[in-house]
Amino acid sequence: MLTGLWFFTSVKEFNTMDLLHLGVIILIVGFAVFVGFKRLNNVKRGEPVEDELSKKVLQKTAAISYYVSLYIWVFLIFIKDRVKFETEGLLGIGILAMAVSFGISWLIINFKGIKND
Repeated sequence: MLTGLWFFTSVKEFNTMDLLHLGVIILIVGFAVFVGFKRLNNVKRGEPVEDELSKKVLQKTAAISYYVSLYIWVFLIFIKDRVKFETEGLLGIGILAMAVSFGISWLIINFKGIKND
């Protein structure tokens, strides 16, 4: 909340990229709060915080999101050669895209399930 207040008071003009970054950051924080509440509910029910399934889901999510993030960086390097971007902005977009790819991968794998290999 303080970050949002600082953001709105420090910047005089917002461009669409700043608002997009802020929206993605809010989504990432919301995802972290969701995962935290899910783990807290598991502890209240007496379930272990990390069991074999959650470790396997996290491992598969990390592998898939890493693979996807490699293609994200290749795409961003391709875009950088054709469109004028600031380096800091491009790095910020890449890091946020990596976090979003991890969140989307986790949601898909967590709700779809893992096949028994």
